[in-house]
Amino acid sequence: MSETINRCSWCGSSPDYIHYHDTVWGRPVADSQELFAKLCLDGQQAGLSWITILRKQANYEKAFCGFDPEQIVQLPETYRTELMHNAGIIRNRLKIESIFKNARAYLNLREQGIEFNEFLWGFSDGQPRIFARQGGDIPTSDKVSDNMAKALKKAGFNFVGTTICYAFMQAVGMVNDHVVNCHCHEPTSEAMRRFSL
Repeated sequence: MSETINRCSWCGSSPDYIHYHDTVWGRPVADSQELFAKLCLDGQQAGLSWITILRKQANYEKAFCGFDPEQIVQLPETYRTELMHNAGIIRNRLKIESIFKNARAYLNLREQGIEFNEFLWGFSDGQPRIFARQGGDIPTSDKVSDNMAKALKKAGFNFVGTTICYAFMQAVGMVNDHVVNCHCHEPTSEAMRRFSL
């Protein structure tokens, strides 16, 4: 008789979703380009389920130069039209354009001497927030995500509303929203306690 492993209910039973939940979601990310990639992917999720984007992540990485902002801004205008015919990604013109806008905004911050990881983590004072959530009390936004969304929009980023920012913070370990009875709650909390930029 196999032992039942408790997980957050949102990850369901799909092996790829379970793997993402168990190994990626909530683990603190310090790397600026990795944070940029995740923010862009979360923006692609708008109006869709995350599993849809997760299953297209490799296609996005291929289509957008591994989410290297310097390479993205150098892509020709004609490439954007090509992307509208790429069945491996979400073929929405506004969402495709948002990745180009975000790459320019990322580089603009860097030109001002602002590192993207420090910019984002600054909203939580450089430290993850560890919660003891029960199943029904997980928010979709908070004051921190509100502030992050406003600042990102002001900096020129797109598809970065407060709900997207909160989902992003959950994914990159700025908050621990694994429910307390999930087998990932304590390992994630421990990784957060060790985290530093």
